[in-house]
Amino acid sequence: MPQIAILQMCSGIDPDANLAVIEDAAKQCAEQGALALFTPEMSLLLDRDRARARAWIESDGPSEMIDRISEIAAKQHLEIAIGSMPVATAGGKWANRSHYFRPDLAPPITYDKIHMFDVALATGEAWRESAAYEPGRAVVTVEDTPVGRLGLSICYDMRFPALYEALGNRRCDCIAVPAAFTVPTGRAHWHTLLRARAIEASAFVIAPAQVGHHADGRETFGHSLVVDPWGEVLLDMGGDASGLAFCEIDLNRIAEVRAQVPALANRRPIPKS
Repeated sequence: MPQIAILQMCSGIDPDANLAVIEDAAKQCAEQGALALFTPEMSLLLDRDRARARAWIESDGPSEMIDRISEIAAKQHLEIAIGSMPVATAGGKWANRSHYFRPDLAPPITYDKIHMFDVALATGEAWRESAAYEPGRAVVTVEDTPVGRLGLSICYDMRFPALYEALGNRRCDCIAVPAAFTVPTGRAHWHTLLRARAIEASAFVIAPAQVGHHADGRETFGHSLVVDPWGEVLLDMGGDASGLAFCEIDLNRIAEVRAQVPALANRRPIPKS
């Protein structure tokens, strides 16, 4: 069975420091025999101060990071799924973009977060991602990874089943859901939503998360998860600390579940009223 690694991070406002954490994790993966490393949303820069973040996002910083991560993947003979990093786009806004690196130094496969986190919580915490970021427009899968066909999504995407229906229709074996979840929404919805996404797609869900108190003042929920196609939680890294954990993915489990409850095969279009 392929072994993967999940990096739970407390990313801050220094991209070089965040990359050092990822590079150390990659070295541990090579030592432990893991074939792929998954990191959270905004692994390289987690900064709610958009004026300060702009100086890095709109510089050569992101492209330099891509080159450096490609080199790490090649050196450690490892596939690396960077949950996301902010990048500038031609449209004038930024994209919240996942990058999937292979060890061959080829350009990474990318996915831009489709659903923008525009919320106002009862606690007074408010976020408007769409003020700075533009939504992605494409469903993205990565073929022939160590965990089969991998579907890409990011954080708030998990609340929108249509995306996961599309990934299920593409017969994804695993779906990545890197996140930087708030504490109130995490306590209420994190485990429930991720188990539901795994069950309805009959696929593994791999959800590396940010955790703890960050340099920009926010607090995130943690509890990086791996969920199997039956909805069983195989790994929960808790909400107390960052760190690296390993998990084996039994791809045979997918066929077993789909044979018992062939929801993908039984799915039918809903009539329009």
